[in-house]
Amino acid sequence: MPTTCVKRAFKYRFYPTDAQAAELSRTFGCVRKVYNLALAARTEAWARQERVNYNQTSALLTAWKKTEELAYLNDVSSVPLQQCLRHLQTAFTNFFGKRAKYPRFKSRKKSRRSAEYTTSGFRFRDGKLTLAKMTEPLNIVWSRPLPPGATPSTVTVSQDAAGRWFVSLLVEDPGVRPLPAADTAIGVDVGLEHLLTLSTGEKITNPRHERRDRARLAKAQRELSRKAKGSNNRAKARRKVAKVHARIADRRRDHLHKLTTRLVRENQTLVIEDLTVRTMVRNRKVARAISDAAWAEFRSLLEYKAAWYGREVIAVDRFFPSSRLCSHCGALQDKMPLHVRTWTCDSCGTTHDRDVNAAKNLLAAGLAVTVCGAGVRPQRSTPGGQSATKQKPSQRKP
Repeated sequence: MPTTCVKRAFKYRFYPTDAQAAELSRTFGCVRKVYNLALAARTEAWARQERVNYNQTSALLTAWKKTEELAYLNDVSSVPLQQCLRHLQTAFTNFFGKRAKYPRFKSRKKSRRSAEYTTSGFRFRDGKLTLAKMTEPLNIVWSRPLPPGATPSTVTVSQDAAGRWFVSLLVEDPGVRPLPAADTAIGVDVGLEHLLTLSTGEKITNPRHERRDRARLAKAQRELSRKAKGSNNRAKARRKVAKVHARIADRRRDHLHKLTTRLVRENQTLVIEDLTVRTMVRNRKVARAISDAAWAEFRSLLEYKAAWYGREVIAVDRFFPSSRLCSHCGALQDKMPLHVRTWTCDSCGTTHDRDVNAAKNLLAAGLAVTVCGAGVRPQRSTPGGQSATKQKPSQRKP
C-alpha cells in the first residue's frame, strides 16, 4: 500500500539586509491592513444579514488598490495579501463551524508579524530562497537540511517580539513513516513537581524554565516600567523583555520535543488524561506553574507525532478518579487532598505513590478503551463519545 507523504514545516532563522527588512516590514503592514479591511467589510455585511466570501473580498482588494488612499498596496507582492484573505476565510469557516470565536482585528503592536508566500511568490533554487519584490536571496542559517529533493510549497516569513526573523518552509517529508509496531503501552500522568510520571514508575523532573529565568525577567520588566512610553529606550527595553521570554519558550519547546519524540518511539499506545488546562489556569495559586509546565503543548506535540509514526494516543475522561483509585484492588478513596503524595489503601493495605498510582490507573482505563471501543477523544466543543470509565465491554457474538 503506498504511503502518503507528510507535509512538514521546517523553520529557520535568517538575517535580512536593511532593504529586505524594510520590504518585509511594509509587507507585514499591508497584510494587516488588508486583513482588517476585509474583516470590517464582512462584519458590516454580517450586520445586514449578508455573507461575503473569499472571491468577493478578493474583488474588494482589487478595488482598494485602485484608490489613491490605498495605492501603497501595489508596492508589495500581491501573494501575501491574497493569502491573508484565505486565512480570513478559514477563520470564518471555523467560526460558522463552532470551532472558534468570531475573528478579531489585527493589532499593530500585539499581533504576529508574518506573511505567507505560495509558489508564485518566491523562487527556490540551489538551496537559495528569493522572495517576490527582492533581488537577493535571504541569508538563511540552515540549522538542519531539508529532505532530499524537497521543494517548498509554501513559505512563511515572520518576526517575533524579540526582533528575530524566521522563515518556515512547508515541504513533503518522505522520511516520516510509521514505525514498526511495538507491544508496549504506557500511562502518563502530568504534574508540577514532576513534569511526567509514567506507569513504569519513572518520574521526569519538571525543568521549570520560567522559574530559572524569573530574576532576569523581573529585572528586564523593571527597566521597561521606568522608560517613557513611546520613546526609543522603551522600545529597546521591550525587546530585552521579549528576548528573555523567547529564551524561556525556546528551552521549554526543545525539552518537550525531545521528551515526546522519545515516548512516541518507545511505546505503541500512550494514555493521558483529558485535562482542561484553560480552566485550570484560572486558579491563581497554580496558574504560573501550570503555564510553565505547558501541559497543552505537550499533548499537542504527542498527538501529531503519534499520528506521524503510527502510534495511538488515548485521552481518558478528565473526571476519572485516577489518584483516588487503588491500582491494586480497585477500591476508591473518599478524599485525596493535593498535599498527600503517598497513601495506603484501606482495603488491601498497599502503599501507593500518588502519581505512579494515577499513571497506572490511566493505563488500565486506556487499555479498557481498546476493548470496549469507548470514545475518549472528545471534541473541543461537545463530547465525542461515552467516557471510557463508564462504558461496559461490548458483547461480541460468536
